[in-house]
Amino acid sequence: MANTVVQATLRDAVGKNPNRRLRASGRIPAVVYGRGVTPVSISVDPRDVQRILHSASGRNTIFTLEIDGNSRDVLIRDLQLDPVKDTLIHADFQAVAMDQTMVFEVPVEPVGTAKGVKTGGGILEIVLKSIEVECLPGDVPEDIKIDVSEMDVGDVLRVSQLQVDTSKIKVLNEPDLVVLSIVLPALERAEEAAAPVEEAGVEPEVIRKGRAEAEEEEKE
Repeated sequence: MANTVVQATLRDAVGKNPNRRLRASGRIPAVVYGRGVTPVSISVDPRDVQRILHSASGRNTIFTLEIDGNSRDVLIRDLQLDPVKDTLIHADFQAVAMDQTMVFEVPVEPVGTAKGVKTGGGILEIVLKSIEVECLPGDVPEDIKIDVSEMDVGDVLRVSQLQVDTSKIKVLNEPDLVVLSIVLPALERAEEAAAPVEEAGVEPEVIRKGRAEAEEEEKE
């Protein structure tokens, strides 16, 4: 959506009552800010924001915001939803400089079917749904794809194993954090945990005590 243009209008009045009237008219209040940018209060059509959110790049979409004839590249930085209706009631846009790095949340996208899921009865457990990266706005990927086809039950994939272009993208998460793993269903894990100790070749405490007492009696 690189060529997406959203029309915005400057807001003269701010506060609860003006904002209510604005929402009643079909628009929502918003603000634009950024490095070296004086915050500007504006209004936008929430349908334009929704279209961007539902695009492939979602919140990481860089688009053009036109404010009374002036254009600025921005992205969605924060949103407020009505707690009852779950509709948009406010948006924050951050001005973007294409030659300055920024921090982005990039979703992870598993690719393929894991061997441990296909033949081992396991399930794919996603621990981190997104990865925090720092890069130029033009280099941010839509997602980070992870080929899970060779993963078996018990396998884990950590942040340090992600395939990213480190010449352009810096991953900010701790390298040892688990991104996803192949695990047994919860019921099977519970059954394994509750399995009798004898099955593991370890004698129960009662048996060991009884044997020790018998040995003492024989000595006497």
